Amino acid sequence: MLGANPSGPKQIKSFGRKALSLTAENLVEVSPLVPGRTLPMLAQPHVAGVNLCQWAGAERALINSLLLQNGAILFRGFGIQKLEDFELLMRAVSDELLEYSYQSTPRTSLSKFVYTSTEYHAELAIPLHNEMSYAPDWPMKIWFWCVEPAAENGVTPLADSRRVYKRIDAAVRARFAEEGVLYVRNYGSGLDLAWEKVFQTSDRVVVDDYCRKNGIEWEWTSDNGLRTREKHQAVARHPLTNEMVWFNQAHLFHVSNVDSEIRETLLGELSEDELPRNACLGDGSQIAADDLRSIREAYDQETVSFPWQKGDVLLVDNMLVAHGRTPYRGQRKVVVGMAESFSKQIENA
Repeated sequence: MLGANPSGPKQIKSFGRKALSLTAENLVEVSPLVPGRTLPMLAQPHVAGVNLCQWAGAERALINSLLLQNGAILFRGFGIQKLEDFELLMRAVSDELLEYSYQSTPRTSLSKFVYTSTEYHAELAIPLHNEMSYAPDWPMKIWFWCVEPAAENGVTPLADSRRVYKRIDAAVRARFAEEGVLYVRNYGSGLDLAWEKVFQTSDRVVVDDYCRKNGIEWEWTSDNGLRTREKHQAVARHPLTNEMVWFNQAHLFHVSNVDSEIRETLLGELSEDELPRNACLGDGSQIAADDLRSIREAYDQETVSFPWQKGDVLLVDNMLVAHGRTPYRGQRKVVVGMAESFSKQIENA
């Protein structure tokens, strides 16, 4: 399990605009992908035939240092073509790969540890977010592999959660830090994931036990439905760098994130407590529209985007960097893996 590093990121070597050799053999070089920004850093083979899995296994410490300093690394030009190679690369850098449990979005399992990216309609955007920041446990590392880029758009935008934290209005930040975020979810309505899918079981007793152990309020509703209410952090401190980050999905869960026509229909038929999902302040009060605007503007101002190339692999520190998806046209296949679980319960023990 990750532990605190009082020295923070100061001991990590800084990588600026100049491309630097990462090994004595000049196998791989790294430089900023976007001029003037170190998110993400671009790692490319300096010579032909570099085996990325072998190199990454030998240079794990360096990769982790780069990740903590910059938040994300894009590996490009290494010819990753098979799911097995993608999984080998994840294992080369992380000892612990994770299954996607306590789900929030629809995905298809491609192997035990590799999944499709969120299967929302191509015309929909997925707002920037930190994976599973609505849950008591979350992955510290997220891996993306571009099997096939979209014919048009379909990028995975990124934003530095440290910079988002600082950019959000100070009064909004203080309010959220004090109250936290309350997530309300209703399963079994046909409008969102079924509870059997989210909890990976059809046994109500298993769900009861999970909720009880994780401090989640729950109630079984009519027609085999389930409602949960759980409070989590709005901001967090990274366990290795000690930096404060904006770390929640309030703007994504909030009903205002839904298309206006669908939102009006939902609110016309359901009470706010019956919505498929919604977010409030931790005390149960509504989140002000101006607060949501400040949060979304901060993400917009910190967004960095780049077009996918076939075979790209992107490694993201899930607490330091938020990710999303833009609408797209054509076929698009980006798959995802998660690694290194972090538990809020252990952090607070």
